[in-house]
Amino acid sequence: MSTIPLNLETDTVVLPPPALPPGATLAQALEKRCSSRAFLPDTLPLETLSALLWAGFGINRRASAHRTAPSARNWQEIDVYAVLAEGAYRYDALSHQLLLVKAEDLRSATGTQDFVATAPLNLVYVADFSRMHDASAEDRHFLAGADAGCIAQNVYLFCAATGLATVVRGLIDRGRLAAALGLSPTQRIALAQTVGSPAAP
Repeated sequence: MSTIPLNLETDTVVLPPPALPPGATLAQALEKRCSSRAFLPDTLPLETLSALLWAGFGINRRASAHRTAPSARNWQEIDVYAVLAEGAYRYDALSHQLLLVKAEDLRSATGTQDFVATAPLNLVYVADFSRMHDASAEDRHFLAGADAGCIAQNVYLFCAATGLATVVRGLIDRGRLAAALGLSPTQRIALAQTVGSPAAP
């Protein structure tokens, strides 16, 4: 497989069409699913990033813009941020593009563990409470957490099917990361998830 580099001359990265690995089965992915905290620093190919983001929370029914993961009342309140060495991007599922948020390396801000600063990819799941109409404050937090968990599990299964390592994380300085990403007062960080090629623990 060729490796398509990020184009750092633009604020928009058009991702290649998502292509899942042929022959991988759900049973195999479930058997291999695990958490890992040992990652190589090697950059992920853009093709891999494309397929991973689509598997996590991409559009799988184009006519209705429904997603690969469920969301309560179809609010689709979770935004997926891809934090790379090159910068932080928001995943636009409808156009299957990455939109630049900050052109600097914010990986160390995505968690409190040392490995987050050198792993190639940290996903940040951000809930926009303004989309969660008629929900109580308690329900917003609970349902956004559940929806983020569904996305994280999709990413787990993709990583298991493709030989990547991943771990979902709740140890985050949310205030620091929200400020770094320029989040609005209605946006809340639910979870983060680190992804990369596995290294010996």
